[in-house]
Amino acid sequence: MKRITIDAVTRIEGHAKISIQLDDGGQVAGTQLHITQVRGFEKFTEGRPYYEMPSITARICGICPVSHLLASSRACDAIMSVRIPETAALLRELLHCGQFVQSHALSFFHLSSPDLLLGFDSDPAIRNVLGVLQKFPEIARDGIALRKFGQEVISGLAKERIHPSWTVPGGVNAPLQPAVRDKILAGLPEAKTIVRRTLKFFKGVLDQFKEEIENFGNLPTMYAGLVDAAGKLQLYDGGIRFKDAEGRIVADHIPASDYHKYIGEATLANSYLKAPYYMPIGFPEGAYRVGPLGRMNTAKSCGTPLADVEFAEFHQRLGKVVPSSFHFHYARLIEALYGVERMEALLNDSAILGKQIRAHAGVNSLEGVGMIEAPRGILIHHYKVNEEGAITWANLIVATGHNNLAINRSIEQVAKHFVDGKHLQEGMLNRVSAIVRAYDPCFSCSTHASGQVPLHIQLLGPEGVVLDELKS
Repeated sequence: MKRITIDAVTRIEGHAKISIQLDDGGQVAGTQLHITQVRGFEKFTEGRPYYEMPSITARICGICPVSHLLASSRACDAIMSVRIPETAALLRELLHCGQFVQSHALSFFHLSSPDLLLGFDSDPAIRNVLGVLQKFPEIARDGIALRKFGQEVISGLAKERIHPSWTVPGGVNAPLQPAVRDKILAGLPEAKTIVRRTLKFFKGVLDQFKEEIENFGNLPTMYAGLVDAAGKLQLYDGGIRFKDAEGRIVADHIPASDYHKYIGEATLANSYLKAPYYMPIGFPEGAYRVGPLGRMNTAKSCGTPLADVEFAEFHQRLGKVVPSSFHFHYARLIEALYGVERMEALLNDSAILGKQIRAHAGVNSLEGVGMIEAPRGILIHHYKVNEEGAITWANLIVATGHNNLAINRSIEQVAKHFVDGKHLQEGMLNRVSAIVRAYDPCFSCSTHASGQVPLHIQLLGPEGVVLDELKS
């Protein structure tokens, strides 16, 4: 048995490596995704006051701190047993939409577009955002402008772009100023134009990726996402809907407090990332996908005019259920458009400038669950406290964790189709990394490679002798 190791996967948030096992004929026999970092937030927060959890858990990630802030704050709302003011709920959702826009812009333009625009087999020395800027300057500038807009929404509301303290248990700690509202409204038309222009471009080049679409995680799984009572997409609120691989609803409107009745968590021998699964089916058969593709496959519609047109075309083009993980990219752009439209609706709600923004209370429940849609999928924070409000137990199910089983299966499919173990080529191994990037995983912090081969690959013989090597 020979092994190829991709160490590390690049252009993702965090650290991971991939092992590819080859049989004696040089064909792929199996693959494994290894998440090589451990953070320990669930354990070292024990003993901290529950109201500190939003600011603590936001430090899990510098890319999506707003997602952890909101999920944590909602768990704390449940511990306090309060219903936050209407204005606070609108402001939290507005902040969340800004997070979605900036995060999806980062994923599509900065992390994945080098493959999509320059080619999976292009020179790795230029296959990066700087190469995109050189060859496709307008698209690169659009990506920078769109991400900047999302970040400015966050900083306008919360006064900080990263790890803001504005979202707190019970609501938010400051109202929206009219000048900030007007500034965000003024920036929406350009943001909307950028997303629509990018969608038009991307739909026009999809036919160039037929082989990747067919083999990039094109497999039957379940799907999960948050929806409202009418089945429309929800990012901040809503209950979990599970659909099977044929698009049938198998569970619906699951509230945050009942997630544990449907979602189990397994551990994998070669990874620090947990592997959630749909409990009624069991592990590992109960694999499901979340995130943009999961949401497009579970929701009935988006709920905003332009995004609904794109949603309908998405399914008209690709089917009632869209199984290829390559289409995470497509779904991500539709959600960015939804985020911009939803911001416009929220800002035009008269309650958005209200002054009642926070509910105050102490510990009224010894347990609380907060659940939202992070850009990468469902995010759950589950806390238990003592009578004094100190954390006695915490469990976090991060978006990327839900996709863990599907990512592993996708890697195996890509490797078996593209990898020839008798002759190493950087492009074929880049496709193995690219399927991971399609999911836009967040492994807590980012890795980068620019101007060099972003891989260290070894082909080992039966005795462990290095037969071939490709490294930066």
